Amino acid sequence: MSAFRRIDRPSPNHGPRADGARVELLILHYTGMPTAAHALERLCDPASQVSAHYTVDEDGTVYAHVPEDRRAWHAGRSSWRGTEDVNSRSIGVEIVNPGHEFGYRPFPPVQMAAVAALCLGIVARHGIAAADVLGHSDVAPARKEDPGELFDWSGLAARGVGLWPTPSHADDTGDDGAADGPVTEAGVAALLGRYGYDATEPRALLAFQRHFHPGCLTGLPDPETVRRLRALLRLTGR
Repeated sequence: MSAFRRIDRPSPNHGPRADGARVELLILHYTGMPTAAHALERLCDPASQVSAHYTVDEDGTVYAHVPEDRRAWHAGRSSWRGTEDVNSRSIGVEIVNPGHEFGYRPFPPVQMAAVAALCLGIVARHGIAAADVLGHSDVAPARKEDPGELFDWSGLAARGVGLWPTPSHADDTGDDGAADGPVTEAGVAALLGRYGYDATEPRALLAFQRHFHPGCLTGLPDPETVRRLRALLRLTGR
């Protein structure tokens, strides 16, 4: 991260992690506000009751808000692998982008490079598994869609942060009982639940597609979506 400018911009919005909770998740967000200035003001405003550990601006500047040993308030109502209180178990990184409400756009290369550098340090310090580098929409699919389908998850994985599925013939069939076609609704929910999603949430598959199959935002279990999901389960042994 040394190649990128870091500015301390402390937020008062944090607290202790739950007893016994260790950092095991890295949650990436977009700010979803018109400008970086708007986002930074909100993240540091005690009245907002919102914060993250870091914000990465479009020019690659990294703002540090909350010490990593503290619980930032970024994930809200969320869950992963059956456990709630994601905030106590995670580091949260906001990435400046106006989001779907204010003119969603691609994330500049310099910003993605800074995100990768920052995240490499975080996952190394806390021993976070690649499969537990997630988007806000992954842990809160009913409420959130960030960082969204324009975020370069595959490029981030190529830099050593997170996973990207590369299906093979082994993923054409699986223990979900389908071959070369869609699984049943119950079958795909079971697969999503095995990976970590809230299997009871109808928008979980759409969240999966935003992250791992952004060219297909149907919320339906098309064959390629299912192959990518199987590939991730095979890769992680889940």
